[in-house]
Amino acid sequence: MRIVAIIQARMGSTRLPGKILKKVNGRPLLSYQIERLKQSNYINDLVIATTIDEKDDLIVEFCEKNNILSFRGSEKDVLARYYETAKAFKAEAIVRITSDCPIIDVQVVDKTIQFFIDKNFEYVSNTVERTYPRGLDTEIFTFAALEIAYNEAILERDREHVTAYFYTNPDIFKIGSVCNEIDYSKYRWTVDTEEDFQLIKNIIENLYSENPQFTLHDTVQLMEANPDWFNINAHIEQKKL
Repeated sequence: MRIVAIIQARMGSTRLPGKILKKVNGRPLLSYQIERLKQSNYINDLVIATTIDEKDDLIVEFCEKNNILSFRGSEKDVLARYYETAKAFKAEAIVRITSDCPIIDVQVVDKTIQFFIDKNFEYVSNTVERTYPRGLDTEIFTFAALEIAYNEAILERDREHVTAYFYTNPDIFKIGSVCNEIDYSKYRWTVDTEEDFQLIKNIIENLYSENPQFTLHDTVQLMEANPDWFNINAHIEQKKL
């Protein structure tokens, strides 16, 4: 099975514009995420799916400079952007990652992919029942399922959020859920605000030099050693669908 990871990325974040190219130790956040995902045992190709908006020229320039595959599509219809990207790169299965997850744990990603393969699901996620920190979100689905969603989904929510059509239609798709042994859902390691960025900056600056592929458990240990860090972004509410 040809598995392609597609990272949706754009500069026009409403709460923290340009966040994915904000730098820690002189490197954009996006570069950390890509480096981590490239360690996967299952992903055949990794593509940045950005928009045709001119402000996203910066993302394409970053990709060209760093030999990263990219594709441009609709800003609002992200489902169409995913479908067109997957089709262009001949994906049989798609791993969906959002670009605001710079410390994604490739072990968690591979666990989700392995579950998807072993159980022959059409859609698997580790967010259906949230036990992982927000920021380690991983979804994988078949191209056939994506094509159904692309052709059938009409709600704006479903077009914007790509996979909403899957988990709101469990009678159509064979859906699986991956859970962690320990519930770490209280942690927020995604980047949507300046506070989020500050926490991620702290984590990378403390862990990356020792081990660039630091894991979920390494980060939990660091958070437990610095309990005040939890309050940096604990008040941030995730945007609703």
